[in-house]
Amino acid sequence: MKLEQMRELLSFNTWADRRVMEAVSALPPEQFTKDLHSSFPSVRDTLVHIAGVEWVWLERAQGRSPERIADTQAIPDSGALRTYWVDVWDRWQEYSKKLTREDLDEFVAYKTFSFGPGRDPRWQMLQHMVNHGTYHRGQVSTMLRQLGAETVGTDLIIFYRERAAAAGA
Repeated sequence: MKLEQMRELLSFNTWADRRVMEAVSALPPEQFTKDLHSSFPSVRDTLVHIAGVEWVWLERAQGRSPERIADTQAIPDSGALRTYWVDVWDRWQEYSKKLTREDLDEFVAYKTFSFGPGRDPRWQMLQHMVNHGTYHRGQVSTMLRQLGAETVGTDLIIFYRERAAAAGA
């Protein structure tokens, strides 16, 4: 994978997260935490999972292995989630700017939470993190529909089209 493509994927991930966060910020608290019987019970729990995993993979990409992911109960509302996630997004963007081609090809060893040791090329770890977020953002979109709330498009092609329009292409 080319370095600029990876940076673009990481930018896409933050863009998509921000769009979903904006959509869910309109939810009343009881809908944000309502058990909808999905992979994670609520919109809150699903988004906290995404944010927590993004932090975990950032740590792993930098050679650290956190012991656990964020506790959903520690982030009770969309305001607390936004505060937590903005910090994660900012750290990803700083990390992305410093990435080199050599960094992408380097194998990184880390501890998983359930499956023992892991060791992968950094580019695979980063692609996985983006793909993971895409999967769960899709679940949030379904949850928003179940709640009768407005959804937002987070497809990669929408990101590319918006960037092209902003660049005047």
